[in-house]
Amino acid sequence: MTPEELATTVDGLMDGLRADLVRLAEIPSIAFPGFPDGPVQEAHDLVAELLRDAGVPHVERLDLPDTAPVVYGEIPPPDPGAPTVLLYGHYDVQPPGDEKLWRSPPFEPTPIEGDGGGDGGGLRARGIADDKSNVIAHIGMLRAYGGRPPVGVKIVVEGQEEYGSAFDGYPPTDPDRFACDAMVIADLGNLRPGTPTLTTGLRGAAEVVVEVRTLDEPRHSGEFGGAAPDALLVLLKALATLHDVHGDVAVEGLRREEWAGTSYTEEEFRSLAGVREGMPLIGSGGLGERLWSGPAITVIGLDAPGVEHAASAVVPYARAKLNLRFHPRQDPVEARGRLVDHLRSLRPFGVPLTVTPGDTGPGYEAETGGPAYRAALTALKEAWGKEAAYVATGGSIPLVNGLAQAAPGAEVLLFGAQDSMCNLHAPNERVLLSELRDTVVAMGAFVREYAAAARGGDGSRA
Repeated sequence: MTPEELATTVDGLMDGLRADLVRLAEIPSIAFPGFPDGPVQEAHDLVAELLRDAGVPHVERLDLPDTAPVVYGEIPPPDPGAPTVLLYGHYDVQPPGDEKLWRSPPFEPTPIEGDGGGDGGGLRARGIADDKSNVIAHIGMLRAYGGRPPVGVKIVVEGQEEYGSAFDGYPPTDPDRFACDAMVIADLGNLRPGTPTLTTGLRGAAEVVVEVRTLDEPRHSGEFGGAAPDALLVLLKALATLHDVHGDVAVEGLRREEWAGTSYTEEEFRSLAGVREGMPLIGSGGLGERLWSGPAITVIGLDAPGVEHAASAVVPYARAKLNLRFHPRQDPVEARGRLVDHLRSLRPFGVPLTVTPGDTGPGYEAETGGPAYRAALTALKEAWGKEAAYVATGGSIPLVNGLAQAAPGAEVLLFGAQDSMCNLHAPNERVLLSELRDTVVAMGAFVREYAAAARGGDGSRA
């Protein structure tokens, strides 16, 4: 299929893809405790139905303990010389949060005007970008080829990605099922609308809890303050050592490197982060270095007396939960250990801290020199009309490492129909139809180019 034929075919499919995206986004498939299972099952069944209708001959359901069902499908390679590509997405979504902050009901997909460089507008709904647009993009590619793409295809659409599940570690236990030559992890998207983007790195993550107990119970601050050890002051003094005067992480041994790829402008980042006017950004160096190739430590929770009901008393106990993000190639246990050792070495005002390591997950950094990456660069340029940018992300996708372990020789590509301005996990999440259309074209062009490369471009196996 020529580039012109592919673009024309995808344009003809867009009305149907939009309608199916609306159907899928209407389902409140929230796989979190306390939410009903019915919508999750309904979304699973719809994805399986759409894959069968797109020509996938083998579609099955994978059930793992305490995990929403996974949709798995296979299309055999068209000939022995064709490579196999694994396509990944997820059909579950984040809870909507405070629905009063939404401009329209979160599970009623609502048309919006185009923004951020997109044409033709888009749709607003919870999960419509993350990740239901990417599930539909996979289906669109299959429809473009009439269910007979020039590569073998394995499709994995899970149903509990947002909450986490046993599926994260499952692929290495069943490597034959996930064996492939390349995989497209469609749970990310473009740096900005209209800028084709490959994500090449994911920071790792770890959590640590630090706590202080200094008194049996609160004591009158007038009678005892000034000598009785204040647990909250001890904790705050410890937390203040985690960053230097510029806001850079001051914990020794956490890897940091310059970022050579594309990044946000400061104006874009301020808008995306909702930084208030007049507020400085913290840290030094480029934004890519601060966000992707260097560490970040955030205090994500603090247990201490609340201001509204505070008594005039020395605080006997305080606790904080820390979230650490670290370089994609740093060992997760080592990175967490650096933070734990730093905190345990402290004695603020002579008081020891109790430090408890929490969960940790590895980052990921892709190799970018193989034939799948070359095919993807060609495909992204064909779809968007410009060269692709390279970025990383401070978020994590635990399943990426599981899939990479199951298929250690496979190239891992991360791109999709989202963009950084889509409000994923936030009120008023949206997807632009132009980004969805171009993602379908890019996926169609990728499998064409990758199949050709596997045959040396002339029909013979390279």
